[in-house]
Amino acid sequence: MRLIKQGAEAKIYLAEFSELYFDYPLKVIVKERVKKRYRIQEIDVKLRKERTIREARILHRAKEFGVNVPYVFEVDTKNMVIVMEYIEGERLKELLERIPLKERLEICREIGRQIGRLHEAGIVHGDLTTSNMIMRERKIYLIDFGLAEFDDTLEAQGVDLHLLKRAMESTHYRWFEEGFRAVLEGYAEVRGEKKRKEVEEKIKEIELRGRYRERKWLD
Repeated sequence: MRLIKQGAEAKIYLAEFSELYFDYPLKVIVKERVKKRYRIQEIDVKLRKERTIREARILHRAKEFGVNVPYVFEVDTKNMVIVMEYIEGERLKELLERIPLKERLEICREIGRQIGRLHEAGIVHGDLTTSNMIMRERKIYLIDFGLAEFDDTLEAQGVDLHLLKRAMESTHYRWFEEGFRAVLEGYAEVRGEKKRKEVEEKIKEIELRGRYRERKWLD
């Protein structure tokens, strides 16, 4: 087992998973939620257990709604560990920068379809960036659901897409306007034009709120 990432909330390991129903060792991600020494132990255990269970349930529900996400093999609520499928492929952050614009926009539409299905399931990702999307065998997978929530409100969905828009503007600034428009087109294919217009209005409202707070801070 090899540590590949360590964040504030969890350690991520790459490992091999061998069970009787596999003919060969399978590469998996082992996500271990780390202890917080500044918290009271009972509260820390409760929080980590709740978040471990929630993330596994979110991945399961997302898959039921046709979202490409890692398959969960095992949940260990004693050690606060999730064992899930390792999605081996290329991050969209790099892929989108080296392909023609027409292909980029089609990928962006598929990103929108995936997010649309996720929102239909009543889930918001919480960290939508092209770093958390992987292309494997011509399918786009969403990964890293550590900040995801069960939330079907328009506000939460607007924030989810607003975060993606800001991430695309930062990372793919040369073509992000066309790209994000394509994301919304794909989103509408799943959720309909009415829902697309509602969420676009919410994104504009969130942006105005942000600009207002920024002006107040500068004043």
